Amino acid sequence: MKKIIAISAIAAAASFMAGNVVAADAPAAAPDPGPVTANVTLASQYRYRGISQSNSLPAIQGGFDYAHESGFYIGNWNSNISWLSDGYGTNPAVSAPIEMDFYAGYKKEVTEGLTLDVGLLQYYYASKNLPSSSTYTGSTSASYGSLAYGSGRQTAGQSPNTTEAYIGATYGFASFKYSYALTNLFGIDQSNGSQYFDLSLNYDTGFEGITLNGHIGYQYVPTITLASKYSAEPNFSYTDWKIGLTKDFGNGLAGAIAYIGTNANNSAYYNPNGDNTGKGTAFVSLTKTF
Repeated sequence: MKKIIAISAIAAAASFMAGNVVAADAPAAAPDPGPVTANVTLASQYRYRGISQSNSLPAIQGGFDYAHESGFYIGNWNSNISWLSDGYGTNPAVSAPIEMDFYAGYKKEVTEGLTLDVGLLQYYYASKNLPSSSTYTGSTSASYGSLAYGSGRQTAGQSPNTTEAYIGATYGFASFKYSYALTNLFGIDQSNGSQYFDLSLNYDTGFEGITLNGHIGYQYVPTITLASKYSAEPNFSYTDWKIGLTKDFGNGLAGAIAYIGTNANNSAYYNPNGDNTGKGTAFVSLTKTF
């Protein structure tokens, strides 16, 4: 799930991989050798906004960015995932192995040290046989997490594809980003209008290319309104956090290590084994920018 706001290539890679997509929150930026850059990452898992998107298994990720001197940019970022097919474990025909993010925006330094960023981000999931809302028939189960077509956030058969608008600001080693869902959020029923608040700190120590990284975020999801026969309505809102460091090895190569945690509700975010996909974990990654 661990993107667009970056203080440096290292800080960007760290913020992205540690969740914020789905991932910190947007694909990593390169050191600006030209208008077109690329990045590839090997990670111990894909964490986005603190939630594992790959069932705590390794991930390979990468993307491309074009940045015009005017401040306009456009890009794509991709990662293997498993959370969608995991959510429909009782239906082996469901396949959703890849997340593809497409984004465009405008970023400009408006005054010395202060950069503003505004744009749109589309999360697209290459999937097969996902039940649609039109095929959802409901269930007599009292547990929202065990309804007819899946588990947790995928129970209502909504499309996982999501569109968000965002605005952000970076000043010194601090950055803040606000994202607003224009559609349902990652397949959660009745979740349009969800909001994510992201505060990140990336401090260059000046020692051996090491940057200290800190992050806290809050994912707000509107309360789901279900028919009266359902007695359980999981809370999809939660707080996530990260602390870690990145190391610049030179030549566009960077490593990251972090601890990531959340207070996510287990009845909303869980894997096929019933484990909370937002539980605290160590995270490592290696990123190459071109």
